[in-house]
Parts: sequence; structure tokens; C-alpha cells
Amino acid sequence: MYVGTLSFDLLLGDVHSLKEKRSVVRPIVAELQRKFAVSVAEVDHQHLHRRAVIGLAAVSGDATHLVDVLDRCERLVAGRPEVELLSVGRRFHGEYDD
Repeated sequence: MYVGTLSFDLLLGDVHSLKEKRSVVRPIVAELQRKFAVSVAEVDHQHLHRRAVIGLAAVSGDATHLVDVLDRCERLVAGRPEVELLSVGRRFHGEYDD
């Protein structure tokens, strides 16, 4: 079994309220869930209206498949014009990790 996680630190564009922030973050979370069947949530900076951290986790029996899914998720978020991707954290846990 292989587990991969990503964390996306995002700077949101023309957002002036938490309500506007939700209208940007929720569609990204929903698209990741729908397209890639991964677990996704906003995990930090909930009180700031121009910043967000989205966390993502995926599990697979095939390491190559898992890396491919994580790569595609990262490309999707990086390609969104309404956000600036400040950083991406990636962790990969293989079957022989302690």
C-alpha cells in the first residue's frame, strides 16, 4: 500500500471576504475530488480571506499510479488562474516505511 499527500499553499486573487474565498476554494476542492477520487479539504488559513492551504491524500496499491495522480492534481491546482500557487508539500509513504 502507498499513501501520498499534497499540501497547496495558495494566494487568492481578487478576494475581499471569506464568502468570496469559499467561492474560489470550494470549486477547486470539488474538482479534485470528482476528477481524481482523492480526499481533499481546506486545512489552514481559514480565517484569512486571501490565503488558503488545501490538503489532499490518496491511497493506491501501485506506486507509479499514485505518483501520476499526485502529479495531475498538482498540475490542476497550478493551472487555476484565480489562485497563485505559493508552494506544494509532497509526502509519499511506501509499504516498507516505518
